[in-house]
Amino acid sequence: MSGAIPYLPRGVRRHFDRVRGRAVLLGPERALMLDPIGDAILGELDGSRSEAQIAAGLAERYGAPVEAVQSDVHEFLSGLAEKRLVEMKQP
Repeated sequence: MSGAIPYLPRGVRRHFDRVRGRAVLLGPERALMLDPIGDAILGELDGSRSEAQIAAGLAERYGAPVEAVQSDVHEFLSGLAEKRLVEMKQP
C-alpha cells in the first residue's frame, strides 16, 4: 500500500453517461466504463488523501476488511496509473 496521493490529471474526469446509464472515466481520446467499485474508488480521489486513507474510508463505509479493500484499491489505481488516467504524487 502506498502513501502516494492519487488524483485525476488534467484532461481526465469522471462522468455519468446517460445513454449507457453508468459512470465512465473520460480521458484524452478514450473512455473507460466504470463498475460501481471503480466509481466508488474514483469518487474518493480528492488530491489530498493517500491510497491508504482512501482504502480505510471505503472499508469502513462498506463494512469490508481493510486488507482486502487496500489490495483492490491499489490494484485498480495502479492499473489506471499505467494507462495515465490517474497520477500519484508523493506526500
